Amino acid sequence: MFRKLTGGVALAAVLLAAGAANAQNFSAERISNDIRTISADEFQGRYPGTDGERMTLAWLQAQYEQMGLQPGGPNGQWLQPVELKRFTPVAGATASWTGPDGTVHPLTVGTDMTLRAITNDGKASIRDAGVVFVGHGIYAPERNWDDYGDVDVRGKVVVVVPGEPDGPVFNGDYSTNYESGEYKADEAFRRGAVGIITLVAQPASSQAWQGVLRNAGRRRTMTPGAANLEFSGAINHDAAAAWAAAAGLDIGALPNIGSGTFKAVELDGVRLSVDVSETIDTLVTHNLLARIPGAERPEETIIYSAHWDHVGGEGQHPDAQGADKIWNGAWDNASGTAAVVEMARQISQAGPPERSIVFAHMAAEEMGLMGAYGYAANPVWPLETTVADINIDMLPLSGPTRDIPIFGKGQNDLEDRLELLAQPLGRYVSDDHMPEEGFYYRSDHFPFARMGVPAIMPWHGWDWVDGGREAGEAAWRAKFKADYHQPSDEWSADWDLTSATENLALLYHLGLDLANSEDWPGWKPTSEFAQVRARSDADRQQDRP
Repeated sequence: MFRKLTGGVALAAVLLAAGAANAQNFSAERISNDIRTISADEFQGRYPGTDGERMTLAWLQAQYEQMGLQPGGPNGQWLQPVELKRFTPVAGATASWTGPDGTVHPLTVGTDMTLRAITNDGKASIRDAGVVFVGHGIYAPERNWDDYGDVDVRGKVVVVVPGEPDGPVFNGDYSTNYESGEYKADEAFRRGAVGIITLVAQPASSQAWQGVLRNAGRRRTMTPGAANLEFSGAINHDAAAAWAAAAGLDIGALPNIGSGTFKAVELDGVRLSVDVSETIDTLVTHNLLARIPGAERPEETIIYSAHWDHVGGEGQHPDAQGADKIWNGAWDNASGTAAVVEMARQISQAGPPERSIVFAHMAAEEMGLMGAYGYAANPVWPLETTVADINIDMLPLSGPTRDIPIFGKGQNDLEDRLELLAQPLGRYVSDDHMPEEGFYYRSDHFPFARMGVPAIMPWHGWDWVDGGREAGEAAWRAKFKADYHQPSDEWSADWDLTSATENLALLYHLGLDLANSEDWPGWKPTSEFAQVRARSDADRQQDRP
């Protein structure tokens, strides 16, 4: 798959350091003006399905038409529709379990357990399904970890505990994708389970369980491409203990689920039945894609991505109660949107690349990365031959920095390529400094990574050239606290986009070097996404002249 870092990266780094790479000229003024345009009140906070979406997409299309780029969406169109199904529970859901003695034990949905239908038709009716406790529900061959062991869960319900084991096996302070409920559902579905139940290891009277119950009935949007299990739910410790006792299990005798020695355990004789249905309404939103076709290998694609949406205003945002009722989203993410447009301006002037380059503006990121998940589930350009995704979300607003933090440091070798470009400039790649935030799983690069496509996202430098890390960190934390997801996130003429344009120049060279090479960036051996990419190795092992 990935052979080596070719000389193109090193050469680009030398040219950039020497000041000879003048093909690009990122304009802070132009980026600022574009941010100002699409974050104005008239754009209504760019909420999906509103006039704000229509205006944003029309503006984007006009920019790309002016550059002479081709539509990059399906069937030669600019737009890729993304259908978002929103599920709301119907009253009357029922559940019960039967023990080895045949006694039926009713469960009160909303008290003893939570229950949601998650199939595409919004209905689940399961009778007497076996129950298997699978610990964390993780299969991580690169970490020699397999909670399922040899247990066959086809047609059964799996019970998982949330999160992942502590310690260095699972990246220490930085979490992995294995801790997410979405991963656990994917793995259960891949193995043939019909439902997944999360064990909340607290008694029914606890505040933790009561909090789960309060949130269980909210309308929720189904992630495109999500595991098509019949149902999901949660139970508390009391219910789990009753099931274990009925199956004759001594919980205290089981191996510690965080030790790596645990294997899935069937609850012999315990059977679960559920009936649940939900109403479904559909919101249609759109990704916009522009494309520069490759001159030699057009089937191979580099993607620059950013989400165009924000959280709207009155009528969309639940907290729109103050005098300012529009969440303009200038920083998040009119800035990234404008940056991708500017990236396209610069790259379109660099001559035809060997590989294709797509500029993807994703919808509904603020609703849970929905546009990017929609693309990953129905890719316009095959993911097997998508070389990389370079995502831009919230440009840095500062003077020059020495560091270039990225989300997911240690995941793939895109960071090594970026490091080679940065070093001649006296800069370095670092992690994002905030492991508690789980940033790598929170922006539009992640649905690509989840499908095996190497993805990278730069973040805000803290190591300022003028003032060092102390000044940079203090300024970043103050800005984030004041304006992130607040109506105060509005364009300002005072923004310093120096760091932004410097980072964009590096991302320009990163993408163009890939576009003019035969390299396939790889995942590092400890990455949870390496096994996913490996499934399509044959698609990238083509003979080269």
